[in-house]
Amino acid sequence: MAKIKTGIVNVTGYAGMELARLLDGHEEVELASVTGRSASGQKLGHYMPHLDNSNLTITQTLDDVDLAFLALPHRESASEAIKLYQKGTRIIDISADFRLKDPALYPEWYGFEHPCIDMLAKAVYGLPELYREQISGSSLIANPGCYPTAAILALMPALKKGLIKNDIIIDAKSGISGAGRSLSLKSHFCEANEDITAYATEGHRHLPEIIQELKKAEPAQDLCITFNPYLVPVTRGILASCYAGLKTSLTKRDLFEVYSSFYRDEPFIRVTDMPPHTKQAAGSNYCLVCPTIDKRTNRLVVISAIDNLIKGAAGQAVQNMNLMLGFNEKAGLEASPLFP
Repeated sequence: MAKIKTGIVNVTGYAGMELARLLDGHEEVELASVTGRSASGQKLGHYMPHLDNSNLTITQTLDDVDLAFLALPHRESASEAIKLYQKGTRIIDISADFRLKDPALYPEWYGFEHPCIDMLAKAVYGLPELYREQISGSSLIANPGCYPTAAILALMPALKKGLIKNDIIIDAKSGISGAGRSLSLKSHFCEANEDITAYATEGHRHLPEIIQELKKAEPAQDLCITFNPYLVPVTRGILASCYAGLKTSLTKRDLFEVYSSFYRDEPFIRVTDMPPHTKQAAGSNYCLVCPTIDKRTNRLVVISAIDNLIKGAAGQAVQNMNLMLGFNEKAGLEASPLFP
């Protein structure tokens, strides 16, 4: 049986590179075409020596494929998606260009008017733990952001169960690869090494995405969410610490059962009784979630850890592809985390 042909638009960024690595080991698909303006004309195996078995040439434009992954910057992705969608190509967009359902939010948070509002309405938010059925029948997936993935998966069981009050704090730390591969002062070694800094303290662009999805758990409740991101001097990983007051008293065992039950059938969620480390998720598509209670304040505390480039980007995109194409959801993603 012929393999499904896939392509990556902008293979030269970190998410694109991880997609190439994951698809290279996927038995059901063929990575048939990759683009990258800065490396056009080079062999993929030369540009990415860890994939030196690849004979693909990086090009300026994508060949005809059955499914395309868009690993472009925000705003650029939507323009490329329009052309591919009109050709009938299935799309998984790793940028934020199709994540927000309200088009009015794009000028406010991303600085552009959305060019294809009709497509925006058709896009499915690609968090399999919440939207598996919709993903399976979709041709356009908005792959979630890395911070939202960690935060939503940490808080959704408690919100769905009606356990917490509306005032929520999300404190999240990200490795430097989350800033992308383009050169910038903040990711310069001398600036980032041995340093931890908060940024976007007046509102990170992932905040409306987090609000949009968490509000679906309790539409009648007006959520008040404070999200504070930090840059830490590690290559990859996100650690999100989420806090909210509990509506009633319950035991830690009861809380653990709520989370264990909610995620019982999820192949990539591990509910733990000890706070997770980012290294325990590194290189894998797993999200580690540790729920507990601060008894002194009767406050929910949930710690989640993911690899920002895998479950937070490329791995989740492959998980979505598997669902879209009717493959085993875990195909190409069953590698255990890397440690140390």
